[in-house]
Amino acid sequence: MNVDLPEGYRPGEDEPYMSPRHLAYFRRQLLQWRDALLEESEQTIRNLREEQWREPDPNDRASRESDASLELRTRDRYRKLLGKIDAALRRIDDGSYGYCDETGEPIGLRRLEARPIATLCIEAQERHERDERFS
Repeated sequence: MNVDLPEGYRPGEDEPYMSPRHLAYFRRQLLQWRDALLEESEQTIRNLREEQWREPDPNDRASRESDASLELRTRDRYRKLLGKIDAALRRIDDGSYGYCDETGEPIGLRRLEARPIATLCIEAQERHERDERFS
C-alpha cells in the first residue's frame, strides 16, 4: 500500500488509529532511522579500517583502542536496535503495529512518536519495569 503523505504530516488523534496514513508515517520514520543507523555503522567500519593502529606511544595506542572499543559497543547496540526496527516494520506489514503485545490495546500516537519501536502500552511497560525491579 502506497500512501502519499503531505509535507510536514504528523499523525493526529482526529484520524482513525493506525490508519493507512499513520502506518505510512511510522514506516517512513522507521526506515529513515534504520538508514541513519546503517550509515553510521558503515562510517565506523571505514574509520576503523583507516585507523593507524601502530602508534609508537603506548598511551596513544591505548587511547585509540579504547575509542575503538567504545565505537564497537555502540555499534552492537545499534545492531540490536536495527532488529527492533525490523520487527516494527514487520508489525506494520502484518497489521499489529501500534497495539500492545500484552493487552492488545492501542499503544498511543504520542508514545509511538517518542519510541516508534514500542511494543507495550505505557501501563504494560510500567508493570513490566515494576516486575523486573522486584524480581
